[in-house]
Amino acid sequence: MPLLIALLIPLGLVAIICMAVLVQAAVRQHASPRFEAIVLGAVVSFFDTLGIGSFAPTAAWFKFRKMVPDRLIPQTMLVGLTPPSILQGFIYLIILGVMVDPVLLVGCILACVTGGLVGVPLVARSRVWVVQLVVAIGLLLAVIAYALINLHLMPGGGTATVLPTMLTAVAIVASFVFGVLLNFGVGNYAPTLVLLSLMGMDPRLCFPIMAASAGLMGGVASVRHIQMGQMDLKIVLAIALGGFPAVLVAAFIVKEMPVEALRWLVIVVVLYAAAVMARSAWHGWKGERLPLTPEAV
Repeated sequence: MPLLIALLIPLGLVAIICMAVLVQAAVRQHASPRFEAIVLGAVVSFFDTLGIGSFAPTAAWFKFRKMVPDRLIPQTMLVGLTPPSILQGFIYLIILGVMVDPVLLVGCILACVTGGLVGVPLVARSRVWVVQLVVAIGLLLAVIAYALINLHLMPGGGTATVLPTMLTAVAIVASFVFGVLLNFGVGNYAPTLVLLSLMGMDPRLCFPIMAASAGLMGGVASVRHIQMGQMDLKIVLAIALGGFPAVLVAAFIVKEMPVEALRWLVIVVVLYAAAVMARSAWHGWKGERLPLTPEAV
């Protein structure tokens, strides 16, 4: 219990600071939430709470609807989906956190936060085609994970609440990488679930690690992203507003539901978005390597 309090207090402080900075920026820029993005935030956060993940379908919808410029997709997603993730973190830490090995839980969370801070300036300085390529790869990996789950080829996990020292170290290092990639719009739920399940971890106990890591890392990184101003605040605000009630409904009312058919639909949409994003990255990369015309010199 003292450990949970030690995690819940910083998570709460990060939530307060993140929301205060977000609201202040929205008021300063007179940003009003878009209705479509509110619905999107509700839908993806609802199914995120049930274990589908929110980054891949959100990125796919952004690309499909051309709601956000490609360069701003990762930051807009991260900041908008962070408040619902923080709420998930609170819920899963309280319900399941006491069952997870403290070293694994704290180590993975701190590593993810550290990776997230490292990734903020990287994504801000990256070329557009690099961001597009990373997002495309992340979407493709999400498609593979979804397909493996639906085909029952995903490792089912075990019943372990504690991992051997070496595997714990591997999980912590991997969490650092996942934190960096979160800034590029690559969600941490699927890779964390796959990795820990392969190690024999009880899949249910992955949720406190995944949600608390995403929430705490996202909150810290979001403050920096908001200060840098490289995002669509109208979309961010709307996704956050739609996500809060959806998380509560999914966690305390619905709790679980058959989502296999929905996951196949998500696969189709995400695969299309990955292909379009990869094509944009390819054209961007080729454009950088074209020789300058005399007029451009």
